[in-house]
Amino acid sequence: MQNDPTGRALRLLALLQTHRLWRGAELADRLEVTERTVRRDVDRLRDLGYEVDATPGADGGYRLAAGAHLPPLLFDDDEAVAVAVGLRAAAGAAIAGFEDTSLRALTRIEQVLPNHLRRRVSALHSSVVSLGRAPGDHEVIDPEVLGVLALACRDHEEVRFNYQRPDGEGSRRVVEPHQLVAAGRLWYLVAWDLRRADWRTFRLDRLCGARRSGGRFEPRDIPGGDAAAYFAASVAAIPREHETLVAVRAPYEQLADALSSVDHTPVDTEADSCTLRLRARNLDALVMAVVGLALAAPVRVVEPRAVADEVEALAGRLDQR
Repeated sequence: MQNDPTGRALRLLALLQTHRLWRGAELADRLEVTERTVRRDVDRLRDLGYEVDATPGADGGYRLAAGAHLPPLLFDDDEAVAVAVGLRAAAGAAIAGFEDTSLRALTRIEQVLPNHLRRRVSALHSSVVSLGRAPGDHEVIDPEVLGVLALACRDHEEVRFNYQRPDGEGSRRVVEPHQLVAAGRLWYLVAWDLRRADWRTFRLDRLCGARRSGGRFEPRDIPGGDAAAYFAASVAAIPREHETLVAVRAPYEQLADALSSVDHTPVDTEADSCTLRLRARNLDALVMAVVGLALAAPVRVVEPRAVADEVEALAGRLDQR
């Protein structure tokens, strides 16, 4: 290693990517070289575009800093697999433009993966089925809106936007954004509505024209303890006028993605099957929930007959196309 400058520089980069402060003596010991050689290797990384900060003195050392552009990165085996799987999931996100960019990045990574890692990624991809567009999804999310809201949540800054309610009526909102919640392919904002003086959840695909107003706020205590708990309670409080009992030929644990946006209760679970009670606000939404579940596993409607008839009629129309 000592006589291989390129290999030594890569090992130095791997150490610096942990983002801790490394003393020169520590790096020299890890690389089995002198501190003078470490300084030369740090200069070599800087020439390649890596921003390496050096702090002099007894408490000083080296740290990798954020630069003006993204230099090449080094990943260990587990990190490389995690990035590849994450990019595959991002390709299916309901965010405009993410599908193409995620697939391009995934292609670049998979081209350079060693065979044993490529097999691990391939096995994961082949074992996971994506529902794609879930029932009830309408529009993809504008990434600029997502970015504005994320920054406003982080900086505790008020936001203004136009919002369309489920009944089609539009309104102008001014809110204190607290947290974003991802529920399957749907994204929500949990915020304090200033004009209504109450907590609200907003679906991001119904939101447009988001902009930070400049007003700051002190974060409030979200009911339930956090945004996820509040969102779950809000969804549970929505009236559900229709329900059906379905038998699914798949373990309940494997249906998490398919059921992420469906109001349901497991009635019976076996090793290779389960019985579920699905609920929705109207018959059409209930039928679409059953059809969406059928994309993940074979489903039989146990009751009521009206739902079974609607599902069979929809399947028949699709077969005729």
